[in-house]
Amino acid sequence: MPHFEIKLLEGKTEEQKQQLAEKVISAAQEVIGYGDESYSVTIEDFTGADWKTIVYPNDILGRKDILYKAPGYEM
Repeated sequence: MPHFEIKLLEGKTEEQKQQLAEKVISAAQEVIGYGDESYSVTIEDFTGADWKTIVYPNDILGRKDILYKAPGYEM
């Protein structure tokens, strides 16, 4: 079943995170199907410093083999 892991810079509200999760699921349902009960979403906050030292090098640059949309920035 589809599970989405979302990593964000800290500062988004719980309401924004809930809306994001709902929109991601809605978009996925349009493309790949499955019912609402099939999806799960986690959202993890990171500081700017952690983004630069953990997320960007490990989860973005380090996973280019499964990266479907590269960022338009470099660190």
